[in-house]
Amino acid sequence: MSILSRTSVMKAERGSFGVGVMRGLAALICWGGLGFWEVMAADKDGISEALVLGFEASQKAVKSGFTVREQHWGGDLPVNQPRAIVHQLFKGNEYWFWMSSAVPGAKVSVHVYDKDGKLVEDEVVKAGGTFAVRLTPKRTGSYYLLVEIEKSSEERTPWALIYAFR
Repeated sequence: MSILSRTSVMKAERGSFGVGVMRGLAALICWGGLGFWEVMAADKDGISEALVLGFEASQKAVKSGFTVREQHWGGDLPVNQPRAIVHQLFKGNEYWFWMSSAVPGAKVSVHVYDKDGKLVEDEVVKAGGTFAVRLTPKRTGSYYLLVEIEKSSEERTPWALIYAFR
C-alpha cells in the first residue's frame, strides 16, 4: 500500500488526503513535466493512473470555465465498502467531482451529501472507469463525499478523486 493510500482513505475524517504526497506528481502529469510512461512506471499501486483518467475526464469542464484544484484524494478500497471524505464547499460556486479507477471493468461512484444527509447532486455522468457528479451547494459548509468501488476484479481497487469549481 502506498503512502497516499495509507493516509487518504479514512472514514469521515477532515483533511486534505493526498495533497502533499501527490500534488507534485499530478502537476507534472497535467503540465507535461513527466512522460506518461515515467508516471506509470512510478505508479506501483495504480493511483496515479486513476488520477490521469480523472484529469482527462475533467477537460470538457475545464474548457467551459472550471478550474481543477490541486487537492485530490486517492487510495485503494475493497468492493462495496464506501468511505466518506469531509470537504468544505461554498454557496455560489459550482463543482464537479470525478472519481476514477484504471482497473479494467471496475465501477466506481462518488455521491455528495450535505450535513443533514441529503443527496445534493445536480448531474451524474458515468463513462468507462470514471464517475462524475456536478453540484451547486445551497449553503457554505461541510459536505460528505461518499466514494465507493461498486464492482472490481481486484481485492482492493486503486482510485483517485479530483474536483473543479467555477
